[in-house]
Amino acid sequence: MFFKGSRYANVQTLSYTDSKGRVLRYKNVRLIEEPSKYKTHRTIEGERLDLIAERYYRDPERFWRICDANLADWPADLVSEAGRKIEIPLPEE
Repeated sequence: MFFKGSRYANVQTLSYTDSKGRVLRYKNVRLIEEPSKYKTHRTIEGERLDLIAERYYRDPERFWRICDANLADWPADLVSEAGRKIEIPLPEE
């Protein structure tokens, strides 16, 4: 259902059978684990989160790891002002 590397790929799939007998599948709550090691990155004017992810992970779609580490509700908020320090979790081994 989710591509390899998706933040939801390893989240348990649950199911519910409704009163008409239909089986509804859904993902359990995704818990955010705190990484053990970080790098600090200082943002610059016009920087984008996907490009930061590309720089550190060689994968722009891994931007969500940076969002999780900084408890960001809106990814764009992390790069909205130049000079902000954000935490970059080190890549998984």
